[in-house]
Amino acid sequence: MDGERGRRHRSDSGENARDELLLAAVLRARARRRSHANHRVVGAKLALGVVTLLAIAVVAASFGGSSVIAASCSLSSLRPISFGEDSFVFAADGSRLGAIPSAQHREPLPMWKISPWLPKATVAIEDRRFYKHAGLDYVGIARAAVADAKAGRIVEGGSTIEQELARNLYIGHAEKTLTRKVKEACLALKMDDRWPKQQILASYVNEVFYGHQAYGAEAAAETYFSKSARRLGLAQAALLAGLPQSPSAYDPIVHPGPAVHRRNQVLHAMLETGAISPEAYGWAIHRPLGLRPGNRYTAINHPGFVGYVQTLLEQRFGKKTVENGGLRVRTTLDPRLQMLAVNAIKNVLRTPGDPGAALVAINPHTGAIKALMTYQPGSGTLQFNLATQGHRQAGSAFKPFTLVTAIDQGISLDSGFSGPPELTITDPRCLTGINEYWHVHNYADESAGSMNLREALAHSVNTIFSQLVVEVGPDNVARMAHRMGIRTPLQPVCSITLGSQAVTPLEMTAAYATFASRGVYHAPQPIALIRSDRKTLFDFEPKGKRAVGQNAADLAVEALQGVVDHGTAVAAQIGRPAAGKTGTTENHADAWFCGFTPQLVTCVWVGYPQAEIPMHYVEGVYDVVGGSIPAQIWHDFMWRALAGRPVKEFAEGIPTGTVANGPSYYTAPATPTTTTTTSSPVTTTPAPARPAAPKPKAAPSPAATVTPEQPPPTEPAGTQPVETTPTTTTPG
Repeated sequence: MDGERGRRHRSDSGENARDELLLAAVLRARARRRSHANHRVVGAKLALGVVTLLAIAVVAASFGGSSVIAASCSLSSLRPISFGEDSFVFAADGSRLGAIPSAQHREPLPMWKISPWLPKATVAIEDRRFYKHAGLDYVGIARAAVADAKAGRIVEGGSTIEQELARNLYIGHAEKTLTRKVKEACLALKMDDRWPKQQILASYVNEVFYGHQAYGAEAAAETYFSKSARRLGLAQAALLAGLPQSPSAYDPIVHPGPAVHRRNQVLHAMLETGAISPEAYGWAIHRPLGLRPGNRYTAINHPGFVGYVQTLLEQRFGKKTVENGGLRVRTTLDPRLQMLAVNAIKNVLRTPGDPGAALVAINPHTGAIKALMTYQPGSGTLQFNLATQGHRQAGSAFKPFTLVTAIDQGISLDSGFSGPPELTITDPRCLTGINEYWHVHNYADESAGSMNLREALAHSVNTIFSQLVVEVGPDNVARMAHRMGIRTPLQPVCSITLGSQAVTPLEMTAAYATFASRGVYHAPQPIALIRSDRKTLFDFEPKGKRAVGQNAADLAVEALQGVVDHGTAVAAQIGRPAAGKTGTTENHADAWFCGFTPQLVTCVWVGYPQAEIPMHYVEGVYDVVGGSIPAQIWHDFMWRALAGRPVKEFAEGIPTGTVANGPSYYTAPATPTTTTTTSSPVTTTPAPARPAAPKPKAAPSPAATVTPEQPPPTEPAGTQPVETTPTTTTPG
């Protein structure tokens, strides 16, 4: 390396005499053109003055002044300018989902991954003495000064690739002054002294601006040709090499004529320097531009999921870090399951104007999100992510949390309750206003008769679950829901059992996954691995936390199987053991089905994103309920998602607990022994005689709110999820 620099220095010293002649020519040219000063552009005068002064400085440097210039700066004391770089998000199988764009599109590559034509073309047009000089090209600077002086404007630059790189890396777009040019020259000398030429050239082609937010060879190749820089041909490389001088003037997309002319200039420079043969030159200058503008940095597959990942990255690393980019993020998303989710929704909700839907699928044993999809026919891109931000009432899909709370407190599934068409709960904890008792009625005011808790869940009997929440305590239900995965703060009110409070499809899926994992909660996780600069920043290791006893969870799952077997979700049967629960709000504005097998948990929500609009006459369904369209979407997704996978049985719970009788906190008409519920006829037997009602417990403070153990995720600014108001009647 030292020998090479010595040879370059001796060669440059031998040309000093010619340099002096060139400098003299500069001064004579300036004198000749003074009489025409009034016709010059002021900017050209200033630029010419700077170039001339620099010529004086570098000629002096060639006689030994280089050491003076080199002593005026310190490369090690400067921090390189922070360049933006795109981050990329990949699915679990390595396929690219999209980019999280930086302000600058940039993907640095080693030189061996860049077509050799590009560095050859760059040297030929930008700095043909690149391999001969030591960072400053005195001959080139003087030659440019002469040309500029003769033209009266800047027609030729004298900067070397080292100078351009020093400006890009350390100086930026500061005002053009002599001080800046001297500093630039100093840094160029230091850079050439420390770095091999190939490293300098590689850094340059990875940093230089090629237009259209494309910085570096890879971004430019993808932007203009939809290909990697490794696959650039001669003509394509020549086009890119000519752009840095003026990316807007030579923009091939906007100005194809000037772009061709500039490309051919580069090809001629390559011919003159011997980089290409006359035959190659003759072939290349007649090639069309062959543009194929790419969308690598704008196209996103499944934008709802990628946007959710970006939000989590910003929460973890900060928005500035994510904007600076350079992250490579592998997610847990299964592309096959994601496409099945897309098709399952689109095949059911086919008509513009139909409600939207959200589907989330999670591996219950790890928390890995396998699919996350939101869609509304004819709406284009939704303003917020329904799956992660769409807070809507869960309806009866919240009843399982009351049931598992009861089991956890020692109440048997065989406990008998009476389910009249309507009742009024007089417990002070259930007051809905000033001295207003809680009035509850079943869907369509149907009577459910007397039945055990298994059948009450299967047929979603509101009047029974309103009694059960009084028995176990609404505050305990809220705490159980939080332990199992609900992250939204919940009011400990009696109507919690009927899903009167707004939650998201993502947290409902995570909570139902706790049932499927036999009582162990796993936080939902969309990210498997994060790397940057070959360093691992995050590597997903599933960690579970017991939320409820294993046997209590198993018994709850047993009851949830009845919902699919013969209850409100028979439309969700897929030919293998499945469990779940339907949910519908009173005015049919929200409809849910959350269900699972031992291997996969999926929640489907259907509703209008923009408001609480009743869903009537949707795709032939008069009133949309959880057991109709949501159960159908769930069925179509799960049936295909589990195709070819082994059929697994749920673990059987051990019957435990005390057989209790429903309390008498209400007034209601007599209950017949055979009645109908929300779905199909149910034959029941009278419940055993109930003991006298216990004394009511003290009512909690109206302001009390049960919050989850972990704070709910922060929502992106600018989103307005629809909030809903409590109801007291929910269909199954």
